[in-house]
Amino acid sequence: MTDVINTREIVLAVLNEVLEEDKYSHIVLREVLEKYQYLEKRDRSFITRVAEGTLENLIEMDYIISQFSSVKVSRMKPAIRNILRMSVYQLKYMDSVPDSAVCNEGVKLAQRKGFFNLKGFVNGVLRSVARNLDKVKYPDPKEMPVPYLSVTYSMPEWILNRWLRLYDFETVETICKGIHKDHVTTVRCNLNKASKKDIMESLRNQGVTVTEHPYLDYALNLFDYNYLKALDAFRNGWIQVQDVSSMLVAEVAAPKWGDYCIDVCAAPGGKSLHLADKLEGSGFVEARDITESKVKLMQDNIERTALINMNAVVADATVFLPASEEKADILLADVPCSGLGVIGRKPDIRYKMTEKKQEDIVKLQRQILDTVWKYVKVGGTLVYSTCTIGAEENQYNLKWFLDNYPFKLESIDPYLPEELQGKTTRAGYLQLLPGIHESDGFFLARLKRVSE
Repeated sequence: MTDVINTREIVLAVLNEVLEEDKYSHIVLREVLEKYQYLEKRDRSFITRVAEGTLENLIEMDYIISQFSSVKVSRMKPAIRNILRMSVYQLKYMDSVPDSAVCNEGVKLAQRKGFFNLKGFVNGVLRSVARNLDKVKYPDPKEMPVPYLSVTYSMPEWILNRWLRLYDFETVETICKGIHKDHVTTVRCNLNKASKKDIMESLRNQGVTVTEHPYLDYALNLFDYNYLKALDAFRNGWIQVQDVSSMLVAEVAAPKWGDYCIDVCAAPGGKSLHLADKLEGSGFVEARDITESKVKLMQDNIERTALINMNAVVADATVFLPASEEKADILLADVPCSGLGVIGRKPDIRYKMTEKKQEDIVKLQRQILDTVWKYVKVGGTLVYSTCTIGAEENQYNLKWFLDNYPFKLESIDPYLPEELQGKTTRAGYLQLLPGIHESDGFFLARLKRVSE
């Protein structure tokens, strides 16, 4: 690498912002990579891998450090704690970096941050870890299944306990493994603008490795690119970054020519853009969200993709808008959620979410549904979705809604690939799980408004 110390200092800054200042990793890392576009690809890859890898394995890193430190991790100076975490991650998971280099650079980084009196402590802990890493004992999966899963996959125990109420141990471990596997960038091809062949050719001409997704023929997986916004296919509006689970929302919504659609919690806007594309210039999609910044992000995408049948507006989904009553042929309610289905892409979510926060989120979800259901015409469609795993925000919310409002579930089998069809999809809903399905964790249901 051209500047080893500098890249490690950047990683430390990312970790400090995420873990000490409570910022979101995907936002911090995106801003950092945009700021350092001029760095070589391998340096940017190093920053991404060490920052994301440390966050993905945070509980395990703290578990290992605690075996060799006389000071509890929670009582360390934040900078020292994060230097040790990122260094232990390199020792355990990055064979390409020599142990001696990891230890030396960790000590130098502590000095650069002004902790000269702690360089001996950092050096001692890291060299002890390097010598004894293979001797660290993990909880036994049979005797201590929850601590085993928690340490091995860096998953808070309260989340695991909730998942274990729904699924057996093997399924939960498969989910955890799925969260930790390398995640690719999935994009949706805008076939109204260019053919799939031309899009793939353009991407490959710029050195991108492209594979087709098994669920939807217009979905592609991208590898080996440096900066997405530099790709011609992106700048031309031919592709939109979107997980295939999110693409399924527009498939299940199944808009007809001329439909009027409202997306009440739309940012960053992928589902709304997809609906507008499916309408092929007809009808209209109103994408709403609560902040100016989110609406501007959606408007930028509308302009990039040159859509004429969509706009983005600021609106609070908890506030009833009389002008929208019974106007929507299709209403998307992709409500705020705990985000536990996208931990693989946003690893710090698991540490920021709590049981109390999740309870508050369920209340907010119900408040939104209680407000927006009236926007749907009789005979119209409401698609409820979240990017999370767990009955509280998904199946329980769905039952509550059906018990209290004039809607019924409709089978979503006609809109899904065969490999996703099953008992629940015939009933009208689907829970996607990392490791089980080729997607993020995601829940969606299709409901039709009936006469009261």
